[in-house]
Amino acid sequence: MPFDRITVDPKVMNGQPCLRGTRLTVKRVVSLAAQGFDREALRADYPELEDEDIRQALEYAASMVEDRWAPLPPAGVP
Repeated sequence: MPFDRITVDPKVMNGQPCLRGTRLTVKRVVSLAAQGFDREALRADYPELEDEDIRQALEYAASMVEDRWAPLPPAGVP
């Protein structure tokens, strides 16, 4: 999935992923969502945010966490 609303510019917020070239970072949006802010609350605090910005911020953060499969050792093996 392309993230057309996520921008990375070394000159903006030290290269942190931001939304549409603004100084609003993906980290801030994800952190606020994790704290329980819903879309309406996020948009009230950041009127420039659109639903697609929030969705892409969450999806982008999820894509940075790679699922890994690690086999368990056989029973009785330390």
